Amino acid sequence: MKYNFCPKCGNKLVEKYSWDEGGVPYCIKDDIMFFDTPKPCIMVAVIKEDKILLLKQSYIYKNSKVLISGYVSNGERAEETVVREVKEETGISVNNVKYLGSECLDSKEIIMLTFMASYAGGEINKSQEVEDVQWILLEDALGEMKEDEIGKRVVNKVLKEINNIASD
Repeated sequence: MKYNFCPKCGNKLVEKYSWDEGGVPYCIKDDIMFFDTPKPCIMVAVIKEDKILLLKQSYIYKNSKVLISGYVSNGERAEETVVREVKEETGISVNNVKYLGSECLDSKEIIMLTFMASYAGGEINKSQEVEDVQWILLEDALGEMKEDEIGKRVVNKVLKEINNIASD
């Protein structure tokens, strides 16, 4: 999020030099800098044996399936968000949550914290924001995710993780 006005007093911010950060929005009255703040979001690949859970949500991509994602709430750890979002969007439970890395979605000022998790139980009961939920063979997932570049990178990380586990 880019600040133009001080969230404390409402004054228009000016640019102030901040060493290695360059110009940063600054409130003269409150003597505080407001650094750009991306919105934290999780994306999770839920795995069940040789399958991955994919959603159809046309408001995200018209012609592509996606992984489960959602915004991190205030006071919530990213791993808690993974568990909550999976439950809210699909009705199932997960465990073995593993962090895979981060991605940036500049167009929406989002930092995506990516994870994989194991199916732990429950029946699929999709939320109203989800059009369809399906277990897809992991090897077929990339072909179903035509538009979701970040999701495809996450699936590739999952494939590497699974291959590393299999070779141990």
